[in-house]
Amino acid sequence: MAHVYVTGHKNPDTDTIASAIAYAELKNLVDPDNFYAPARLGETNGQTDWALEKSGARSPKRIKHIKLRVKDVMSKELTTARTGDPLRNVGIGMAQKNISQIPIVDDGGTLVGLVTERNLARMYIRESREASGFAETPVSVKSIVEVIEGELLAGEEKKVDGKLWVISMSVDSMGQSMETGDIVVIGDRTEGQKRAIELGAGVLVVTNGCRPDEETVELAREHGTSLILSPLDSYVTSRMIQLSVSCGEVMEEDPLTVGPDELITDITDRVMEVHYRAAIAVDENSLPIGVATRTNLLTPEPRRVLLVDHAEIGQSVDGVEEAQVVEILDHHHVGDIQTRTPISATFDPVGSTATLITERYRAAGLRPERPTAGMLLAAILSDTVILNSPTSTDRDEEAVRYLEEYLGLDAREFGMEMFEASSDVSGLSAEEIAGRDAKEYETSSGAKMCIAQVETVGSSLLERKEELVEALEDVRQKNGYLSAALMVTDIIKQGTDLLCAGECSQMERAFDTRAKNGTINLPGVMSRKKQVAPKLLAAF
Repeated sequence: MAHVYVTGHKNPDTDTIASAIAYAELKNLVDPDNFYAPARLGETNGQTDWALEKSGARSPKRIKHIKLRVKDVMSKELTTARTGDPLRNVGIGMAQKNISQIPIVDDGGTLVGLVTERNLARMYIRESREASGFAETPVSVKSIVEVIEGELLAGEEKKVDGKLWVISMSVDSMGQSMETGDIVVIGDRTEGQKRAIELGAGVLVVTNGCRPDEETVELAREHGTSLILSPLDSYVTSRMIQLSVSCGEVMEEDPLTVGPDELITDITDRVMEVHYRAAIAVDENSLPIGVATRTNLLTPEPRRVLLVDHAEIGQSVDGVEEAQVVEILDHHHVGDIQTRTPISATFDPVGSTATLITERYRAAGLRPERPTAGMLLAAILSDTVILNSPTSTDRDEEAVRYLEEYLGLDAREFGMEMFEASSDVSGLSAEEIAGRDAKEYETSSGAKMCIAQVETVGSSLLERKEELVEALEDVRQKNGYLSAALMVTDIIKQGTDLLCAGECSQMERAFDTRAKNGTINLPGVMSRKKQVAPKLLAAF
């Protein structure tokens, strides 16, 4: 099944996390042909942690990007060979699997080399017209017997490095070129067999299944010649012997290796530089786990992602431009995400994305799991500030009524407990607070600004105003923002104190009020999306 990540925006809040969990659960119920996995792009805040613990839901897996990695495109059906395996085995493996390279491993399974089609070709294509030899690639008697499916009649296991001869000459002329230790292939010619043994042949292979007489076998034992019976004809036998060389003798050492989590954009050039146009993926112990070929890299299937609670590249997962966005479900404005094909995209002006998901459960005649329902309720109450935000709608209220009845609790008490539990930020640094639930916006001039928000019970946080403004200035300079602001929203008094770094005069003009002691007081302002961001973007 296709794997689809369901993810919200960076600096995830409760609505983002709950929406990822709930919508992935719903999609898996209504679309069994695909697998939907909730994901998050950053650390969860205190409020979301409270909601996760209270509901019993599991926090989504964190992902850093959606870019294609080696493990997303590599072939995992891996065929390997041992260093001592005959080259013939590798050739058969390549033919059966229709592949052009096979990784070679040692007895512990560690990658030590690679045999390619080029290595096989070099066993046959030679510039010299001299007899084939094994001086540089010794071959074992055991491998010869295995490859030709023969029978060892005399002699012991050993390696030979002489030349290979197929005897068609007369017995008298056999000694003119042959040397001690050579490999001799011969048919049903008893005198020729004995002559080869007497000349010091290291290995004598008798072909066509013609078993030599006992006198010849005994002579081979006396001279230390390994005598092998081959069921094949002389030509095929000699050809197979050439493929009896062990993989370790002809393999390419130090093959190109990559890690499974490396980006394919980072390895493509390296793959194209090697003649076999492939890289072996290895784990932390250098054990091969896959092969990434040029074909894998040229026409990869993009990773798939479903976006909830946002629709802007700047707020989305890194690499979203390269991914296949399959759907967008949001309650904000239409963003700048572009897709290659038509998709289902919903931008519905309610208080929370969790409201939209709750409605979809009901429309499908399904109920979320209880932990999921708890997260949906927490998300709606969070985004609408317990239904007090101007973004709150009748649909949000209806969703809350449904969820509180299903869960058997009082939604307002649940919401107040959540905000009280998460409003204490005394243990957080100014930098953490300034970056908490921060969202980036682009002005009409192309400049960018950032607005963060923290909900509190009471105004004690403003005692840290100076360090918070310093932290905002650091955020502004680090990211090149025109300005950076922090909304300190008191859910009891239902108002916001706006802290600013950068072009603060524009913010005063936006709200037609002067800052007092570096703070712009905004009574009745609860919503960043509806009451703050639009005015600031218009002013800038």
